[in-house]
Amino acid sequence: MGAFSSSGTTDELGPDEDSGGGPPGGSADPGSPAGGRAVPGAPDGSELLAALLDGMDAALCAFDAAGTVTHWNREAERILGWTAQEAVGRTGFAGWAVRRADADAVRDRLMSAMDAPGRQVHEFALLRKDGGRVLVRTQSSGVRGADGKPAGVYCAFSEVHAQVDLERAIALSEALLEDASWGVVLVDVDLRPTVVNAYAARALGGGRTTPLGRPLGELVVQGVEELEAALHHVLAEGAPTAPAELWVTLRTAEGERRRCWRSGFLRLASPLTEEPVPLGVGWLFRDITAAKLAEQEADRLRFRTSQLHRAARTASECEDPMEAATSLLDFALAGFADHVLVDLVAGDPTADGRLVRTAGTPLDGPGPCLLVAGGSIPVRYGPGHPALQAVERVGSVRTSAGAGASGGAAAWATERRWPGDAAHALCTVLRSRGRTLGVLTFLRAANRAAFERPDTAYAETVAARVAGAVDLARAVRPAL
Repeated sequence: MGAFSSSGTTDELGPDEDSGGGPPGGSADPGSPAGGRAVPGAPDGSELLAALLDGMDAALCAFDAAGTVTHWNREAERILGWTAQEAVGRTGFAGWAVRRADADAVRDRLMSAMDAPGRQVHEFALLRKDGGRVLVRTQSSGVRGADGKPAGVYCAFSEVHAQVDLERAIALSEALLEDASWGVVLVDVDLRPTVVNAYAARALGGGRTTPLGRPLGELVVQGVEELEAALHHVLAEGAPTAPAELWVTLRTAEGERRRCWRSGFLRLASPLTEEPVPLGVGWLFRDITAAKLAEQEADRLRFRTSQLHRAARTASECEDPMEAATSLLDFALAGFADHVLVDLVAGDPTADGRLVRTAGTPLDGPGPCLLVAGGSIPVRYGPGHPALQAVERVGSVRTSAGAGASGGAAAWATERRWPGDAAHALCTVLRSRGRTLGVLTFLRAANRAAFERPDTAYAETVAARVAGAVDLARAVRPAL
């Protein structure tokens, strides 16, 4: 093997030049810095070379053109147990680091690198000093002297299992960042994405380079505080013991999207320092929005079915049909709406639009559904009111105040003769025996979501049961 001189060429090393006072090849001085002056106290070439060799993570040995060991670093000593003093000067590995039966084959394969271009990779079974055997993977390459002729071979080697573990780790990281069926995002200590895989890029609504270096707040409209808090926790305390489910709203070219991500976090630390230095966070996630919505819908359906069952049991014990109707509504309100109003037909509503308030919850706060004290009172609904539309259509009508409502949600609700905190309404017609008996109105406050299509189906189921009770009450008391 050769060492570098000040001119950049390499000289052939003798078998005894590893630990000598001068640099390999007989050069007395590795060269002076620019300006021709030596740096006081600077190490000479041999000291620098020895420090470089001993500081390597890989085991390294070198042979001259005759196959004599010229260099042997500390990692080679750690793996095989032979010290540099014991190894340097020996001819090949025969009889000490390789079984004699394998020595010729090993020597031929190693020394063939001297005349071959590039590097050669081989696997050998070497002998430890204690007699044990270890399988190593070697990378060998030829060394040329100052005259350009082959001067020897250097060989770097490591235990096969360690090399395989490293290759597996590299292959795993590459697979995660390319083909994984879940999102992988590497976030630096400033909480900015540095690497995203294809899945994560699709989930975030852009290409693989779009989110890089950008604050998470530019990608996530809502839920970014929870996400950043989780990342800060991982940097400070380490990875959580279980995945977390995060609901976020994304800003995309098509608009805002609400998504649920089941996320796991890993703190990344440099393996090259004595004390762990955080490099950032590995964030792995999978979009489970469809599953969570289906789960929520199943829970909602199960709860509502239970409420209807309990309501039917309670209503069956009521002597007064109208009491049964209000009991049904009390059960239906739980988790569904904040207010409910019962407006029954007085005369022909298609002719004069007369509906009278018969029962409802308190206008100024939550409470049970009660019959109007002192009898029914007419409700002055204006033309186009959602309750009148439900009667005309013989169906259901959903409406909300919306962001553009003049005067705000309170004015919107007051104009429609509803409680002031109402912001979302669902009006469904009461029908029994082919006749329209009135309208059932459910109301939600602004802090709740608007009524959706599944809510309409539930409201119509409740309305059918309430209509039966109202029809029975009118049969018993025609004046109602």
